[in-house]
Amino acid sequence: MEELRHKLIVSCQALPDEPLHSDFIMARMAVAAKEGGASGIRANSVVDIAAIQKAVDLPIIGIIKRDYEDADVYITATMKEVDELMTVRPNIIAIDATTSTRPNGESLKEFFQKAKEKYPDQLWMADCSTIDEMLTADQLGFDFIGTTLVGYTKQSQGDKIESNDFEIIRKALSKLSHPLIAEGNIDTPDKVRRVLELGAYSVVVGSAITRPQLITKKFVEATK
Repeated sequence: MEELRHKLIVSCQALPDEPLHSDFIMARMAVAAKEGGASGIRANSVVDIAAIQKAVDLPIIGIIKRDYEDADVYITATMKEVDELMTVRPNIIAIDATTSTRPNGESLKEFFQKAKEKYPDQLWMADCSTIDEMLTADQLGFDFIGTTLVGYTKQSQGDKIESNDFEIIRKALSKLSHPLIAEGNIDTPDKVRRVLELGAYSVVVGSAITRPQLITKKFVEATK
């Protein structure tokens, strides 16, 4: 995965309730991202990933978002999602590695061990929300550690990835043995540049590029 080192990964996702929800549109988003110079894509669902694989030859971080009534975890939460993703074999599979409640009370360690045993040649990314979660994922042997969920979980409520010059990333980098992928509210070119300067392996940008309804909202707020 050297081609992702110090490069931009664009998250091309649209959920069912969003205006751009379509595997065709996400594939075209991926093409636009590649034309803009992106070196990788992050995508949600088997159908979107399959369409994107046909459209571009970039590495893909694959996930499946699915809600479970008995859990707060929703990003590639069980082996069911892993098995589905392996039908299209994304280069990296990202899973929720937070301490949030998992389906059926299964621990992250149990789930990840089963996944690695079943698919030993697959690369794995841990979507985390706190430094402690990142360190645990590092010890469990994830290939990449992500800051994806900082500020999005109960245990990270109020945390902002950019606070105190990206203190969370700086502290994590000083302790991790696996590469860190900066993700989550990295929404300006200056932030991208800074996290790479600090030592992030690569950086994922999503909504600021691929969710026009949110981009539009920022401009509308400026008119009020």
